[in-house]
Amino acid sequence: MARSFRLYEKKRGNRRTGSKRFGSLGEALFFAVFFLLGCAGMVFLLATRLIPEWRVNHAFIETTCTVIATDGGKTRIAYHVSGEPVPRVATAGSTAIGEPDKAEGAGDFAQDGKYPCWYDPAYPQTVVLARGYTWWLWLTLSVPISLLLIGGGGLVYTVVSLGKSVERRAARVKRSGPRDSSEETEVAQPAFPHVPPAGRITDSPGTELAYRLPMAGSPAWTLGLWLTACLLWNGIVSLFAVVAVNSLWAGAPDWVLIVFLIPFLAIGIGLIVVFVRQLVLATAIGPTLLEISEQPLYPGRTCDLFLSQTGRLRIHWLEVLLACDEEATYRHGTNTRTENHRVYQQSVFRRERLEVQQGMAFTARFAAEVPPGAMHSFKSGHNEINWKFVVRGRVAGWPDFQRAFPVIVRPNGLGINKS
Repeated sequence: MARSFRLYEKKRGNRRTGSKRFGSLGEALFFAVFFLLGCAGMVFLLATRLIPEWRVNHAFIETTCTVIATDGGKTRIAYHVSGEPVPRVATAGSTAIGEPDKAEGAGDFAQDGKYPCWYDPAYPQTVVLARGYTWWLWLTLSVPISLLLIGGGGLVYTVVSLGKSVERRAARVKRSGPRDSSEETEVAQPAFPHVPPAGRITDSPGTELAYRLPMAGSPAWTLGLWLTACLLWNGIVSLFAVVAVNSLWAGAPDWVLIVFLIPFLAIGIGLIVVFVRQLVLATAIGPTLLEISEQPLYPGRTCDLFLSQTGRLRIHWLEVLLACDEEATYRHGTNTRTENHRVYQQSVFRRERLEVQQGMAFTARFAAEVPPGAMHSFKSGHNEINWKFVVRGRVAGWPDFQRAFPVIVRPNGLGINKS
C-alpha cells in the first residue's frame, strides 16, 4: 500500500526525486509564514498606532483646557467634557495615544495657561494637546503590505501550480521564448481563418501520449480567485472591525458601525466557507489529467486518449464524453446575450465502482472517434462551435464533478490526408 505522504519519490531508474506534495507543502508553509507575519504586523500597526492617530485627527472633540502642572515632561490639564459641569483632570498625551505629550515640550505650555485640547468622545479620559500625523509611522505600513503581497501572491501561485506537471511548466517556459519564423507565418496566415489554432493544446507534451490537454476553468484558477476575493474583502472589513472592537474595549461601543459591519462580516465568513469548500473539493478529488495522441482532430478519424485520476476516492462511476457545444451571441434590445446549446454528446469511456488510494492514480487508455460529417471547430464574432472531452464522475460523499478539456476539430480535405 502506498504511503499517503512521501518525502521522496522514485522517478526513473535509480534516481530519486523530492516528493512534489512535500515540496508544495513546504512552499505553501513558507509563503504562509510571510502572509501571517504581514497580517500580524498590519493588525498591530492599525490597532495601536494608525487608527488611534487617525481618530485623534478626525473623531476627537475640541475643547479648552487649563494647564495645572508641567513636571518631568508631563502636562496635567483640567478640561471640560460636553455635558459634564465638573472639569476633568488628566495627563495630556500626543497623537500617540497613552503616551505623555511629546508633540510639544512641557515648557511650551505655561502653568495656569489656557490652550485648545481634544478628547476622545468614547473615552473622555484620553486627551491630547496637539494633533497631526507622524508621516514616518504611516510609511511603516510598507513592511506588512510587502509581506502580505509576497505571502498572498506566493500562496496563490502555489495553489495555481497544483497538479501542473513538469512538462507543462517546461512548455510554458518554452512558449515564452522566441518563436520560430515559420510559426509566425502560420499564425499570420492561417489556412482556416475561423478555425481556432491548436497551439494552446499542442504546447504541453504528455507522458503517455503526444499532448496533455489543458483544462477549461481549472480548479486551481478558481481557488486562486476565491482566495484573492477572501483576502481583499476580509482585509478591508477587518480595518473597520478593529475600530469597532476598540470602541467596545473603551466601554463606549459604536453601535451604528457594529450594525453596519454585521452583513459585511457575514459575507466575509461566507467567502471563507466557499473557499475552504472549494479547496477541500480540489484536494479531495485531485487533479484530472487527459492526454491525446494527436491534435487537431478530423471528422471520421480515431484518436487515442489516456486518462489519469488521482485522489483518495471511492468513485461510483467515471465517464468521458466527446461533446460539441454551439455558442451564439446576439443583441436583444440594448442587452447582449450569449446562449449555449449542446448539439452532440457521445460517451467514449465509462467505468463503475472504482476505488483510488491516496498516492496512487486510476489510469485508463481508450480510443475516441469524431463522427464523420461533423462540423469543425469554428469561432467568429458572434458564433462558436466548441469541441471538448468532458470527464465527469460521482464520488462517494462529495458532489458530482465535471472537468472539460477543449480540442480542435479541423475540416477534412484541402490537402489533408484522411486515414
